Amino acid sequence: MASPPSTPNGLKKALTPLHLWAIAVGLVISGEYFGWNYGWAVAGPVGFLVATVLVTVLYVTFIFSFTELTTAIPQAGGPFAYAHRAFGPIGGFVAGYATLVEFLFAPPAIAFALGSYVHFLYPGVPVLYTALGCYVAFTLINLLGIKESATFSLVVTVLAVAELLLFMGLVAPHFQVSNFLAHPVPVSAPGIFAALPFAIWFYLAIEGVAMVAEEVAEPRRTIPRGYGYGLLTLVGLALGVMVLTGGIGDWRQLSRIDYPLPEALGMALGKGSVWTRVFASIGLFGLVASFHGTIIGYSRQVFALARSGYLPGFLARLNGRQTPHWALVAGAAVGVVALLTGTTDQVIILSVLGALVMYVISLLSLFALRRREPELVRPFAVPGYPAVPLVALALCLLSLGALVYYNLLLSGVFLVGLMGLLGIYLVIAKGQKGRHVERSRDISPASLND
Repeated sequence: MASPPSTPNGLKKALTPLHLWAIAVGLVISGEYFGWNYGWAVAGPVGFLVATVLVTVLYVTFIFSFTELTTAIPQAGGPFAYAHRAFGPIGGFVAGYATLVEFLFAPPAIAFALGSYVHFLYPGVPVLYTALGCYVAFTLINLLGIKESATFSLVVTVLAVAELLLFMGLVAPHFQVSNFLAHPVPVSAPGIFAALPFAIWFYLAIEGVAMVAEEVAEPRRTIPRGYGYGLLTLVGLALGVMVLTGGIGDWRQLSRIDYPLPEALGMALGKGSVWTRVFASIGLFGLVASFHGTIIGYSRQVFALARSGYLPGFLARLNGRQTPHWALVAGAAVGVVALLTGTTDQVIILSVLGALVMYVISLLSLFALRRREPELVRPFAVPGYPAVPLVALALCLLSLGALVYYNLLLSGVFLVGLMGLLGIYLVIAKGQKGRHVERSRDISPASLND
């Protein structure tokens, strides 16, 4: 059988709409398993439900807008490529930095949760050791190649979706509205704003499909399908899991742990129930799907930035299976450092902060390219332009403002990192430009005749 065609840089075009659905859902589905429940701690179930509805509208409008960019410019750099085309090198750098923060800090949070689930089942196994082991195992899996990685993602994503449907079926008979409304937290704008980052965790990283755009067969037809089916799946799962879990028992017991679903099942069926332990065991599938998917995402972003000169060139090298192996290793190293220094809620906030900055730049790129390049081929045009992307932009700015206001220290860390790396980039770029000018001066008419 003939091998899939490749792009000029060696990336195989091997992905189908089903693969994209699996990557889109797999990237995100761990958000249904943990992380979102921290929103209850700041807003309560009702306030968090309001935040979730707002964020759902944000993602529906954003993905419509983002799909136009992804199909018009199907490059592995994703947001970096769009911003670079719209705003030049500095715009590309800011978008690339924000995307890297999102995709490099999401995996440590998922690894923490994987470790917590294993610790729930086997208390003698330390959380950190499991998390570190996950980085080793899934970096090795991704080194096998994109088709093999995507097939693995498809299998674990299907299992994860089936598991969440099973969870909802098991807890639905025990759902009580009185539990959902018990211990009320006053619904207020500050509470809703503080809960927005954790609502975003329900959908965070779905845009990572753009990172594999160069490896998609017929991207301009396949990508809209993958995004659309993936988003529809995630909206149903997010709202179903969040509402049903809140009506099982005392939601306050679930608002500060990394394994809320098996704990909720224990409330409904009893800790000794076989379903409780079975669910905790197979609950790893959803976390594995997202962990694996985000590794694919950050490796392609590192690869694209290195290929464009924003990162050291060796990070753009491919191994014999046409996989960016050094990009995979470098991303894993950053994740390990985050595991050793951070906590779940902190890395979630950093990841969401990077995502929101990237969303804003991507939406601004959409408007800029519509104005500057009206002739650009757009196989998918966002419906309701400009209203739909304007709604997405307004909700992104609202969420970003709320996130910064309630997390000034982490926002400062993000900004310092951005400014520091941007300064280094500008110095290096200026030096390279100067060397180019000097080389040009050394070329005389006589030398050209040699």
